[in-house]
Amino acid sequence: MKIYSAFNTILTSVFLLAAGSVLAQATPANPVDDQADVWALIEAQWSAEAKGDKKWMDQLLTDDFSGWGKESPAPRGKASTKMWDRLNDEVSQMVAHELYPLSIVVHDDIAIAHYLFTSANKSKSKDGKIETSNGRYTDILVRTDEGWKFIAWSGGSDD
Repeated sequence: MKIYSAFNTILTSVFLLAAGSVLAQATPANPVDDQADVWALIEAQWSAEAKGDKKWMDQLLTDDFSGWGKESPAPRGKASTKMWDRLNDEVSQMVAHELYPLSIVVHDDIAIAHYLFTSANKSKSKDGKIETSNGRYTDILVRTDEGWKFIAWSGGSDD
């Protein structure tokens, strides 16, 4: 009788663990956590750019990325975005920035974030002039096995 009772207890425990595991996987991710993760990634991208870290593009842009900044005549892929970023870094350096989130919407594995920014860039010419600009971006991110990544963005300075 004791063996039968112990067997029932073990069987019930295994069933409850399995059921809990299935329910946990079926439960959608917490949208508030997803929004926080998306915003943290956007802030990390801007901080990496300000620090001169060029690895962020390989890590945070999908291979099929397509971004359309206001200063470009057409959307740019990952390679083109990296090339123009290198050129811009040769003539100026971001010395400060501030981001203002407006809206982040997450649907399954896609996130759309709208935000405003202010940034200060110092010219690398002799005068070292600092220019401040204000603008807006819409970033589209996709959840991958490595976490959130940018698949597209659009925006730029309002100046």
